[in-house]
Amino acid sequence: FVLVVALISLSFGGAVGLMFLMLGCALPQYNQYWPLFVLFFYILSPIPYCIARRLVDDTDATSNACKELAIFLTTGIVVSAFGLPIVFARAELIYWGACALVLTGNTVIFATILGFFLVFGSNDDFSWQQW
Repeated sequence: FVLVVALISLSFGGAVGLMFLMLGCALPQYNQYWPLFVLFFYILSPIPYCIARRLVDDTDATSNACKELAIFLTTGIVVSAFGLPIVFARAELIYWGACALVLTGNTVIFATILGFFLVFGSNDDFSWQQW
């Protein structure tokens, strides 16, 4: 039951985050779709960590360079996702209100992605690695 509630809340979080992103693009006073480029960052952000989890054996308790590189790359992708709307707003491609909505959507989406890895990231019987 706990996993079902977690899955429903993660789905709701993703929908709310995408709603903020679309509001930043499609409201009549903004009407610019440049912020949709952050969708690439949503797709790219979990990839380094997923690859590192497949390659690294979790039995050693010491730090692992492959996993740390994956976390570093993921951090760069997340920071870029927050920086892109700010650059667009500074270049006057989008309005600052749209930038605020996109940044809010980024926060919700990346919290949802983090929540997914916290809930389904363990190596138990029901794991995302089986998919």
